[in-house]
Amino acid sequence: MSIQFGRWNLDGKPVEQDYLEQVQPLLLPYGPDDRASYSNGPMGMLYFAFHTTRESRYEKQPHVMQSGAIVTWDGRLDNRAELIRQLGNIVTSESTDVAIVAAAYERWRHACFANLIGDWALAIWDPHSQSLTLAKDPIGVRQLYYSFDDDQVTWSTILDPLVLFAGRRFALCEEYIAGWFSYFPAAHLTPYVGIHSVPPSSSVVLQFGKHTVTKYWDFDPSKQIHYSTDGEYEEHFRVVFGEAVGRCLRSDSAILGELSGGMDSSSIVCMADQLIACGKTEQVRLETVSYYDDSEPNWNERPYFTKVEERRGRKGHHIDISKREGFTLQAATDRFFAIPGSEYSAPKEIKALTEYLASGGNRVLLSGVGGDEVMGGVPSPILEFEDLLATGQFSALAHQLKIWALNKRVPWHHLLFEAIRHFLPSFPSPLRKTEGFGMWLDAGVIKRNRAASQPFERRVRLFGSLPSFQGNLATLCSLQKQLARESLQSCPLTEKRYPYLDRSLLEFMYAVPRHQLVRPGQRRSLMRRALKDIVPAEILERKRKAYVVRGPLTALQAAGDQVKALLDDPLVVKYGYIDPLHLSESMERIINGSEVKEWVLLMKTVVFELWLKSQMVHLLPVKVGANQNRAQHSTGMVRAELGRLSHDLPTQSQKAKLFAGDTKA
Repeated sequence: MSIQFGRWNLDGKPVEQDYLEQVQPLLLPYGPDDRASYSNGPMGMLYFAFHTTRESRYEKQPHVMQSGAIVTWDGRLDNRAELIRQLGNIVTSESTDVAIVAAAYERWRHACFANLIGDWALAIWDPHSQSLTLAKDPIGVRQLYYSFDDDQVTWSTILDPLVLFAGRRFALCEEYIAGWFSYFPAAHLTPYVGIHSVPPSSSVVLQFGKHTVTKYWDFDPSKQIHYSTDGEYEEHFRVVFGEAVGRCLRSDSAILGELSGGMDSSSIVCMADQLIACGKTEQVRLETVSYYDDSEPNWNERPYFTKVEERRGRKGHHIDISKREGFTLQAATDRFFAIPGSEYSAPKEIKALTEYLASGGNRVLLSGVGGDEVMGGVPSPILEFEDLLATGQFSALAHQLKIWALNKRVPWHHLLFEAIRHFLPSFPSPLRKTEGFGMWLDAGVIKRNRAASQPFERRVRLFGSLPSFQGNLATLCSLQKQLARESLQSCPLTEKRYPYLDRSLLEFMYAVPRHQLVRPGQRRSLMRRALKDIVPAEILERKRKAYVVRGPLTALQAAGDQVKALLDDPLVVKYGYIDPLHLSESMERIINGSEVKEWVLLMKTVVFELWLKSQMVHLLPVKVGANQNRAQHSTGMVRAELGRLSHDLPTQSQKAKLFAGDTKA
């Protein structure tokens, strides 16, 4: 995880050194190990290193190719050995990742991107063709942002310098806002109009008067794996999962694995231990960190991560997160936060984790993100039914419908209808969402950003790839949005790695039949069967880890008066993003305890409102016009309506009954 930054003056003027020097303090906290620059006339490039592998410590970046092209590389190249064989004697096993990537680019040009397996982002300046190429790995683990106008192109690993040194104020991207309040914004968007993120699996080429975005690689829908026995699938899974974990263990310093007690993180840690013990990967020290909160009645993780620790023969680091600090309702003014919500991390946990990382010399953090989505964590047979419908296997469909109907104790025709309806066109209201995360959005915002505000609508194409493959890509898109939403943090400074998002592992999981992943009464069927001798049985056999977190809701309700004051005349309404009537009605119900289902929406609104207030110096002012007039008119209606509704609020006994139920985070 290193930092790339650059500016290209399209008017031919030399890049000002004062400008590059002003940017450097923003980048230094993220790349403290080394710094270097390249400057030649209108092109200036900066590189700040954070080393996590042995080879990275020998890198000299920006790297100058034999052709004269300049590359900066932030990444981990997982298929080094394969590329070295293909490139012949141009590179050796001692070559750095950036040298191998440069050699691959010299030979295959842009076609090389599809051959780079790992987590990475790069920038290539070609002075001969006067072109800048930005590219990112297929999953989108690393960030790379860029902006351009008639005079210049600027790019960076972090958003901060693109906003703070732009010399202008920005309009907010409405599509990003619609995505924020619905689920996550699309991976190529940022909150600012004119600043973009390089999409996953894509390259961006910028030349004079030309801006081209090209997808260089995608999963192959024709690739299918069929074996005659379950054992063959299980053996193949162990190989690709072991390879995915092993790739993430490439480090010259201690590695820290998150260990929650669930199947995802436990499987990573147990597989890593086996690989290290057998000498199949680099001999690194793997420690674990676990979080616990005994105040949450449905979050009893300690017995489970303790089982993994017992098998490992050593105790990990435990962090108590039960005593969280109170809910803060003040806009952040001490520093700049480019993305909504990036300023709201729990200080106590961050401090404890930072101190532990520093004491152990850990630079890499293994995360179980993606396991639930990739491995079949949702015990639904619908994708399997859709595959059988699309391929005309009606006899097998009837058999599976019978088995699943008995398992779920529902009529078989209900399951059949659920599968069929995804092939049919849907006709949502053109003005209003009736349910889902985006239900508070203004009707005009929804109408203009239908796809962003309704991310869960899935229409299956009858012809082409299998429905399960289409579903896998839709799920991956959601994960890519989630990763794009995470801004890089300098405290704690770590490189996060995601074994479940390994490209080769995903290719395998997308190619095996759906019935291998999910079976009646057994979610993650293939994973459970394949790892039965590697992961403790208590972990594999535990029920779904869908615990309830009451802390944020309780804190939100305790700060009810502050929340009402914050949202009395909110910017989210002035800008025309949120329907004020729906906001005020729901806010009253949530704070008073008569409604808890929509508390996540209220939390999102509070976080975004605070972020807006802290960003006003960087944003264009609210336009006086329809939005403001409508907001003022609606606010009056809200107050009158709330006066009427106050007579219908639930009694204290009714509130108590409501709070007795569970609320899933």
